[in-house]
Amino acid sequence: MPGRVSARTPTASRKASTQTPASRKSTTYSSIVVPEEEPTSTLRTQICNVFHDAQNSAAGHRKLVVGLRKIQEACCYEPARLGKPGRQEFNEDDFNVEIARCVIRLMGVKRSEAVGDRIVRFLGSFLRHASEKDAALNTESEMNDTQSFPETASTRLTSHVLSVLLQFLPSKEKTVRYRATQLVAHIINSLDSIDDEYFHLLRIGLLKRIRDKESMVRVQAVLGLGRLAGNENDGDQDNADSEDDEASGLLETLLEVLQNDPSADVRRSLLLNLPLTPGTLPYLLERARDLDPATRRALYSRLLPALGDFRHLSLSMREKLLRWGLRDRDENVRKATARLFHDRWIQDCAGPRLGEANGAPEEAVSPGIDGILELLERIDVLNSGVEDGIASEAMEKFWSGRPDYQDAISFQDPFWDHLTPESVFLARSFNDYCRQQPDGRYETLVEERMPEVTKLAFFLQRYTNNLVGCLRRNQGREEGDEEEDTVEQEFIVEQLLHIAKTLDYSDEVGRRKMFALLRETLAIAELPDEITKLSVDVLRDVCGMEAAGEREFCGVVLEAVAEVHDAIAADEPVVDNEDDSFHSALSELTDSTPTKAKVSRSPEEDEAKAIKEIMINMKCLHIAQCMLQNIEGNLQQNIHLVTMLNNLVVPAVRSHEALLRERGLLCLGLCCLLDKTLADENLTLFVHCFTKGHDALQVTAIHILTDILTTHPSLISSPTADAALQKSILKIFAKGMKAEHTPNVQAAATIALCKLMLTSVVQDEDLLKHIVICYFDPATKDNAAVRQALSYFLPVYCHSRRANMERMASVAGGVMHSLVDMSEELEEGEDMVGVSTVGNMLVDWTDARKLVVHDDTSISWDEAGKKEVKAVNGDIHLDLAESLLERAINHGCSKEDKKAFIAMLGKLYIPANSKTEKLRSTTELVKEAIDNNVAQDAASRNALNKLHSALNKALGEGEKVKRIPGDILAANDGLTAVEEQRVEGSIMANEEDVNTDNAEDGGVTELQDSLLEELLDDEDDDL
Repeated sequence: MPGRVSARTPTASRKASTQTPASRKSTTYSSIVVPEEEPTSTLRTQICNVFHDAQNSAAGHRKLVVGLRKIQEACCYEPARLGKPGRQEFNEDDFNVEIARCVIRLMGVKRSEAVGDRIVRFLGSFLRHASEKDAALNTESEMNDTQSFPETASTRLTSHVLSVLLQFLPSKEKTVRYRATQLVAHIINSLDSIDDEYFHLLRIGLLKRIRDKESMVRVQAVLGLGRLAGNENDGDQDNADSEDDEASGLLETLLEVLQNDPSADVRRSLLLNLPLTPGTLPYLLERARDLDPATRRALYSRLLPALGDFRHLSLSMREKLLRWGLRDRDENVRKATARLFHDRWIQDCAGPRLGEANGAPEEAVSPGIDGILELLERIDVLNSGVEDGIASEAMEKFWSGRPDYQDAISFQDPFWDHLTPESVFLARSFNDYCRQQPDGRYETLVEERMPEVTKLAFFLQRYTNNLVGCLRRNQGREEGDEEEDTVEQEFIVEQLLHIAKTLDYSDEVGRRKMFALLRETLAIAELPDEITKLSVDVLRDVCGMEAAGEREFCGVVLEAVAEVHDAIAADEPVVDNEDDSFHSALSELTDSTPTKAKVSRSPEEDEAKAIKEIMINMKCLHIAQCMLQNIEGNLQQNIHLVTMLNNLVVPAVRSHEALLRERGLLCLGLCCLLDKTLADENLTLFVHCFTKGHDALQVTAIHILTDILTTHPSLISSPTADAALQKSILKIFAKGMKAEHTPNVQAAATIALCKLMLTSVVQDEDLLKHIVICYFDPATKDNAAVRQALSYFLPVYCHSRRANMERMASVAGGVMHSLVDMSEELEEGEDMVGVSTVGNMLVDWTDARKLVVHDDTSISWDEAGKKEVKAVNGDIHLDLAESLLERAINHGCSKEDKKAFIAMLGKLYIPANSKTEKLRSTTELVKEAIDNNVAQDAASRNALNKLHSALNKALGEGEKVKRIPGDILAANDGLTAVEEQRVEGSIMANEEDVNTDNAEDGGVTELQDSLLEELLDDEDDDL
């Protein structure tokens, strides 16, 4: 152990580090100036040996740190006893200079070399160890007598090293800047405290480095500034320059870098090193939407687990984090989010809690239902547990990641007697997970845990009655009275119905009970639409999927519709000569309802009755719509459906109430899917709805037309289809794509047309041209739905079928012409994709090599029966080249159009197996373009020459690979093996003698004739 502190003052260390004597340049890194060295000493040898061992491996760093500390103590502290005579002694300045000498030589080590990183870690470990040892030497009284930052040998060494490193931060060499910034950042993160003087110098130097052009330097800079940001004093800006980044708060600067730095490594480093404060937390959490998958994964796997109890986050932020993470496009991000949910968040809800007596943590709580219920409550399952909510996906990941909870959870009768939104959703998620697993591995488990059909029906009946009673009490309350909250009860009934959809109804007793319950439930007009829809879905499963079950299902639902509609006349007698725009199915069938005299009512009563009638009719149509969505049979063969169409749907379509009309149109559209004749008769009606309707009705009409055409494509694609009707339907889609002021209509029309074109229902080239122009039109840049749909549609459409690709090639010239004119007419502030980019995309979409399904000419079968794809037929690009060249040669073509057309020509794929006639015709067009001097600039001339060379090459190779005609091969069947070899040799020799010069002049001799003459000559020679 060292004795008392030496009385020597370290005045020479800083001075030595700042001197600039005649320098000796390194032989490896000429930009690093190394101070003039003194003769080699034993101290230098010892320190160099330590650094030499430290750079070889990190395994012995702890031992080397202790050894270097002993050397420092021998230099910085007076020995307790006299040393040996003749022994060379060194002071603290010598030790600091030797350490700085090694640090300087580290500056030139490239980033790819691991020895540099080992030395950086070793220096950080040594400075931390030396600081701890020096702090232990100072007694408590000495600490009280000195300043808050005591000066020790290790602090002076740190200051000396930092003063050396600060000189290298603005170096011109990127490697030097990287190593200097890296070592500074590592020292900052290794030590507990730094002198105030160097704190501000380091702050200014690192702030400049976060604007470095090298991302690796910026990463190291933010690693150091992240530690300094926690100790920032916002009010101390005396040494800051208003023109530099240090003029603003350090934390604000780092947050700006976090949001805008182009390097993902920089953003990720800031994400993991910024202090967690209420001010920085929103900026850190928004990295869940970062472009880099590794950054998003770091948020879920490292930041959020280290954040502490997730319940400190707001409810909306919890839901967003779960939704963004579980629906991320990257699988690793989804796995990290699932691990966070089923490991960390459940631990916060069900983990150990502090004891009340002594504050000691209790034993870990075993898996149980209470923790999951609290977890579901914390993610607001009442809102996130609905359809398309994130709670279902989260619980699926939970059950798959926590098998211990699968074994621990049970649902006994007391559980079902007191259901809450959290508990019923827990049961529903467990049931869904077990039944969705492949091979039925959890079927036994779910049958043991979940109630049978009969018992579940009784539970469903109880909670449905509670909900209906609450709804009716709310209707009977007077104005001003507080209504009961029915949201939770509605949610409980919905989840029970979701469970009922997955049950097995082979048990006749349970099936009958559920059937009767659902039949009664549908007749309750007060029930919400979502519960009605789920009830219809479950009833469809209960009735069975066969044809007889479908007829029974339709009859039961229409009986319920009749009962709901008869509620209109429940309060007063039926009046003669009423508006007959709507009749119930039951009254239409019996036609025996007596009529009574009209009763006079007040205007308020008339208005209330009219509103009630509209609501009841809307409910009836909603039940009918849910029924139509669950059947697939023929409409005309089901008497129940015909009755519903005539007595329910048609009067609703003719109603004067807009709400009834629109819902009636939906039901009529669903009926058209079941009958082609009905669809053909009503296409004009839907076209009229689009033409005269408002935005919402136009969207509905587009959806109905698309479904009808997809189900019955022959209505417009058959030769016998009505041409006028076909034209009006296509005009609707064209008009919808141009509806720039109604983005929802434009998006609906675009998506619908994409579906129809992908299924080859619509093959109109003008509409395809409109689609491509709409994709690049600056007016659609704010309509993300349109851009996203077309980004997927266009490459899939072209690469899926050869006919689609040929269609795109035929419209490419017109598209380019329109987009060139559009680019010239752009107003100030508007921006669009460059014409060259458009050309590249059109060339890519028409590249036959990217066809997913090749044509018959490009597919063959080998001897083993395996499919082989031969050289792709490139006639599509030849057709595109002819189209572009004809437009460019035309005298009416503008200079900009010519430049755009010719730029595309140099990127076309011209294979040798293309048709010779097309190769020659395209070659003639190229020659004509060259002769007419169509290409005005060097780039255009190069593109034409490139195409010309490709065509000549394809012509030459195409003639060489032509096959022998079948009749010649048949004539040679009797040749011997030696004669066949001689024939093959003559054929190959003839192929080499093809005169390519004559080919360019148009006087090409057919290969078949030359081969035939050669064969005849050989036979004459043999004779």
